[in-house]
Parts: sequence; C-alpha cells; structure tokens
Amino acid sequence: MNTNVQPCPSLLQRIQQVSFAALELNLYLDTHPEDTRALEQYNRLHKELCELKAQFEQQRGEPLLNFGYGANSAKTWRWAETPWPWDL
Repeated sequence: MNTNVQPCPSLLQRIQQVSFAALELNLYLDTHPEDTRALEQYNRLHKELCELKAQFEQQRGEPLLNFGYGANSAKTWRWAETPWPWDL
C-alpha cells in the first residue's frame, strides 16, 4: 500500500457526481427504455465512471467498492486496512 498517495478530493467528488447521474438515468430508463438519447448518455457516464473508479483504485492501491465490485490485489484483505473512501 502506498500511504503517501491521497486521491484528490475532486476525484471523489467527480465519482459521486457521475454515480448520481448514472443512477438517475438508470431509473429514467426503467420507465423510458426506448429513449436512445438517454441510453447513449447512460453508456457515456458508465464508461466515465469505470475510468474514474479505476483511477481512484490505482492511486490508492485498494478497491473503492466492496462486495465483489473491486479486485483485491494484495495478499491481505486491503478493504479493512486503509481509511474508508468517505474518510479521506
């Protein structure tokens, strides 16, 4: 673990913003599945969110999410060893 590298607060803020927009579009698409413009926007946000999460995880050396969403690249359970993302 590289404890000297702290993710920029703006990176976490951007992850939250994109997550919120993607969730809202997901809910919208549940009731408007034929809206191709919304679907394209959702797909763009999904791609951006994946890239942002990968950037965060690369900087911190640990998964942003647990429960099968993030890989554990160490020989110990990294999730419990470092500050929670919201504590940064």
